[in-house]
Amino acid sequence: MTAVAWIAVGSLAAWVWLLLGQGFFWRTGQRLPRREAPARWPSVAMVVPARDEAEMLPVSLPSLLAQDYPGRAEIFLVDDCSKDGTGEVARALSVRYGGLPVTVVSPGEPEPGWTGKLWAVRHGISLARTRDPDYLLLTDADIAHEPDSLRELVAAAESGGFDLVSQMARLRVSSLWERLVVPAFVYFFSQLYPFRWVNRAGARTAAAAGGCVLLRTGAAERARVPESIRQAVIDDVSLARAVQRSGGRIWLGLAERVDSVRPYPRLADLWRMVSRSAYAQLRHSPALLLGTVLGLALVYLVPPVALVAGLLAGDPAAAWAGGLAWAVMSGTYLPMLGYYRQSLWSAPLLPFTAALYLLMTVDSAVQHYRGRGAAWKGRTYARPEAAPDR
Repeated sequence: MTAVAWIAVGSLAAWVWLLLGQGFFWRTGQRLPRREAPARWPSVAMVVPARDEAEMLPVSLPSLLAQDYPGRAEIFLVDDCSKDGTGEVARALSVRYGGLPVTVVSPGEPEPGWTGKLWAVRHGISLARTRDPDYLLLTDADIAHEPDSLRELVAAAESGGFDLVSQMARLRVSSLWERLVVPAFVYFFSQLYPFRWVNRAGARTAAAAGGCVLLRTGAAERARVPESIRQAVIDDVSLARAVQRSGGRIWLGLAERVDSVRPYPRLADLWRMVSRSAYAQLRHSPALLLGTVLGLALVYLVPPVALVAGLLAGDPAAAWAGGLAWAVMSGTYLPMLGYYRQSLWSAPLLPFTAALYLLMTVDSAVQHYRGRGAAWKGRTYARPEAAPDR
């Protein structure tokens, strides 16, 4: 066989392994587990870090205010040095809509060694602990919840004995670029952290989705959260690892009652979302970056290239191996497209989307070595090795 054919066969073998041996990551059946109403509904403090979220809050905050929860619940919104009147908007919405009580606090700029979001979360949790809640709901300011969301999350945690229950909010897919990139974002995340592996008792894989995390207060204290992860850029995965390492049991799945309302209408918006933390995901390792680039090329780019090259060069082995690998790849993407209610005919476009993610990852590394670090909402975080330890 030709070299192209052997490479295509390698790609096909990788896809057979991914199909069967990577925790069935491509399936979308991990939803909130079976649950029953507890005899006593525990108290919950909802902590919402918010930086320049005046535009999002009128959509998201009323959904928290309107939570139909049988127990005691209140909201602590942390205005993280916003310049757009986020705190004032939150107070006005609380007066307008009523519902659950809201406390708005502004802690000031983060101390050295803290990322901005976790600095805000720290102050929100500290304030919440004065009410001695049984659970903390950590939810972002762009996340909208159905009225029964909190009730179902708590019922799942109580019924399953989980210390952390997290749902990956359904992201917006309205613009052309959102429809192309967003389902693949969740698909790639689940490939890195197969939900079934995360949810197994005694699992070694740990992950969470930061937009919606229900956390037992006792588990947070045992894991020293958020102090133990104060420098984390990818705070949700770091949080899950901290809870798991301290003996807590975690659960992660796709959301049915939780949605992100933040728009990403342009490719540039999505590019920033991914590239700001992609190299941090690789622990700022050039070796891992090289391996990721080669792996993405072999798994996602080789199949269509081998199919076309095989057809043009009269190489049937390359064409068959590439075409079959592309078919398997597309088939694994269908469930995620169905979850996002997108056309199943767009599944063969996954190699193109993977190429975009490859470029985003490389750009993330380039920005890192230019000294810009991870950036978000006007803040740039230093490399972890340069941040002072405390």
